[in-house]
Amino acid sequence: MGAATVDLEYFERAKRGQFDLGWLRDTRSEWGVRAKPSKVGLTLRDIAVGSYGEVPDHPDRRTMAPRGSDVDPDVPDMGYSINDKAEVWSDNVMELYEEAVSRQWSATRDIPWSDLPELDPDLEHAMCQFATFLSEVEMIASDFPAKWLWRINHDFVEAKMFLCTQVMDEARHTEVFRKRALAGGGGLGKAKAVVENFLKLVLDAQSYDEGSALMHLLGEGLVLSVFRAGELLAPSPVEKKIFRLCMQDEARHVAYGTMHLRYRLERDPSLAEDFHSYLDKGEDIISVLFTTPEVVEPTAILAAGSVKGAEELGLAASDVLRTRVIEEYLTRCDRAGLPRRGRMRLPGAVLSGTTGGQGPVAVAS
Repeated sequence: MGAATVDLEYFERAKRGQFDLGWLRDTRSEWGVRAKPSKVGLTLRDIAVGSYGEVPDHPDRRTMAPRGSDVDPDVPDMGYSINDKAEVWSDNVMELYEEAVSRQWSATRDIPWSDLPELDPDLEHAMCQFATFLSEVEMIASDFPAKWLWRINHDFVEAKMFLCTQVMDEARHTEVFRKRALAGGGGLGKAKAVVENFLKLVLDAQSYDEGSALMHLLGEGLVLSVFRAGELLAPSPVEKKIFRLCMQDEARHVAYGTMHLRYRLERDPSLAEDFHSYLDKGEDIISVLFTTPEVVEPTAILAAGSVKGAEELGLAASDVLRTRVIEEYLTRCDRAGLPRRGRMRLPGAVLSGTTGGQGPVAVAS
């Protein structure tokens, strides 16, 4: 493509009112196709009308031109590497975007920080250690989509827009848990190598498929289950509200990841083994979390309400949470069309020294 040049002759003609108007008369746009608002307003689904709602499986161009517009033949190539709709699409992505923009909340204004009670020091330290862990893991769900957004073809703009909302959601989650760790005087706790190893696995993923499976289905799915257990873990109404608000965001991300994987496998079932191998690697690292004191013990203390209560119950309280986390994860895999029962490498698993028929789990330090 040659360098753009200024058309001085047009400039002079335009000054005299001699307009070109080719954009008006020569357009191929669908004149008369009218998007009608639904009860909640004008949604992405409402404007998916006529050819504008047709998302190509394999776009002809790699530009930022709006899908359905008339495009100059000499537009520059943006170099997008994700040009297959099935790599990023899900059938629920438009609805998830609308929900995301309508349910934004503020970690500054919408949490009743002034109502935060003074907790027993052991309980406060447990909450702060747990908040440290959550503040650490949540930002990967901002970094991963941000890494891939600029590689996604603009014809899949609805998926890109949804991922933008995820970036903002997860930044807010990191913010709210960092604030919780500092608001009660306990401060930030310990960051463990096993956690960082999982985050690195997601960020280093060689494909969007791999990273999405590890993050949306496994990582965020497990965190969603923890947020759902907020009533059990929250030491005060302040944390209950934090968990509840984070849960509504996380549920969208997991819903996208689950339905994206389903969409992907329905169009190419041969990819199933690839996804299984991604989750095998992720589960091997996640398994170590179930034997990491900085993760296990704070949740046990929070669930029991005290160190003494946790010692009396042993791991019973956290076992209930672990069982829920694993069952919800397996259910999501089933829904996505990638059954993991019999292949899963998570505990009960770790505690018995075996996996679902796959041999011993190596628990690294």
